[in-house]
Amino acid sequence: MTLTDLDRAALETTDDVKKVERAAMRAARRSRRRAEEGDHSGLASARGGSKWFVLAGLILFTIYSVGPAWWLIVSATKSKEQLYTTNGLWFADFRLFENLASLFTYQDGVFGLWMWNSTVYALAGAIGQTIVALAAGYGLAMYQYRGKGISMGFIIGSFLIPGALLTIPSYLLFVQVGLYDSAWAMILPAFFGSFSVYLAKVYAEGAMPPELMEAARIDGAGEYRIFFSIGLRLLTTAGATIFLLHFVAIWNAFFGPLVFLRSAERWPVMLGLYSWLQRGADSTVDLTSLVITGSLVATIPMVLLMLAMQRYWKAGVTMGSLK
Repeated sequence: MTLTDLDRAALETTDDVKKVERAAMRAARRSRRRAEEGDHSGLASARGGSKWFVLAGLILFTIYSVGPAWWLIVSATKSKEQLYTTNGLWFADFRLFENLASLFTYQDGVFGLWMWNSTVYALAGAIGQTIVALAAGYGLAMYQYRGKGISMGFIIGSFLIPGALLTIPSYLLFVQVGLYDSAWAMILPAFFGSFSVYLAKVYAEGAMPPELMEAARIDGAGEYRIFFSIGLRLLTTAGATIFLLHFVAIWNAFFGPLVFLRSAERWPVMLGLYSWLQRGADSTVDLTSLVITGSLVATIPMVLLMLAMQRYWKAGVTMGSLK
């Protein structure tokens, strides 16, 4: 065999080796692709299983949340006999308007007075607490002063004090200063809340850039003008949150009015409905239907307030995304 033949044989052997290597690489790629497809299918099945699990949990949570409200709506349309003899989750004879007429005419329309009292207490208390909390939180977040750490310690430490523990001292104080059995006994204590101050402080630290305050000071704006013209606008979302939380809390308040209010004409709606429920029976009207219908009517202001204030949270989320 000549040298040329040897070279040719070596080249042919090299080509065979390359073909084998390429075949092996193709086989490896195919096996890798099959493995990846198997992993993807397994991951997809796992994701599908977790998706159905989450969906089932959301459905159960929705039923748990909406169920009592649905029962309240259905029961408000029934008479006393139908409350105990028909399906509690479906309608019978529609008597909602008759129940509403009885509700607002019983005892010379005292339910309307209770609704007005709750509206006054909730609006005044929530507005006052929102202003106080935003001002205090803004000051804690934007200014440095001696004793700031101690102030924050008192604010955080006050979270540990149960509200019921302050009932007797507050009662004695209101009796001494002449606020007992008055609207101020419900409004003034609602102005102050340590959690609202802490919430406003945390939000102000992220929403109020110090450079903006420095620019306003250079332009000649005073501290009060900076707060009312710039600070309050940037803290709108925090203010809406604080206002809504405390409006609902004051509207649903029961223990405070029970201790601080004696006259029935000053009661809020929740305490008034409780007094009807405790009475049990009346020869002229069905108090059970009145309490159920009154409970339905009492939830309407909170629902309307929630719907009306959604735009403030949407604006806050949009502003945060632009930052």
